[in-house]
Amino acid sequence: MKTHELLELGISYVPQGKINFDSLTVEENLLIGAELLKDKEVIDKNLNNVYSKFPILKDKKNDLAFTLSGGQQQMLALGRALMQSPSLLMLDEPSLGLSPKLQKELFQTILKLKEDGIAILIVEQNAKKAIEIADRTYLLENGRIALKGGKEIIKHKEIKNVYLGG
Repeated sequence: MKTHELLELGISYVPQGKINFDSLTVEENLLIGAELLKDKEVIDKNLNNVYSKFPILKDKKNDLAFTLSGGQQQMLALGRALMQSPSLLMLDEPSLGLSPKLQKELFQTILKLKEDGIAILIVEQNAKKAIEIADRTYLLENGRIALKGGKEIIKHKEIKNVYLGG
């Protein structure tokens, strides 16, 4: 499917890394996420919603994206995806390159989004944190599901030895 078709179905995607438009302001980056929306009131509502979730973005709305810290860049990418009011949010390695403190904040934000009713699919290197917030966990090996379960999966011998250091 084409990107706009996925967006129309309520699916937003945040790719690995901090993929932002460096030469645009924070607010311009966010508004790109609302490109398919036509109703100005909905756009304003969604923008205010993103700013309420990430107040630092509101403070820096007129700053160029390249001036943001790594954590702020990740917030911006996530905020842009939220501008479309997705029902499914797909995140590829959202904690990549973030400090432990910023990773903790990111996972708290993801939990809040989940509580807001957004379904979230995460591919994540930080297995422990991902399992802690997940309803279901799938361990993929060579493109196949090798193990699946709920939060109890963290106690599985293979998860503990291979992914959590024994």
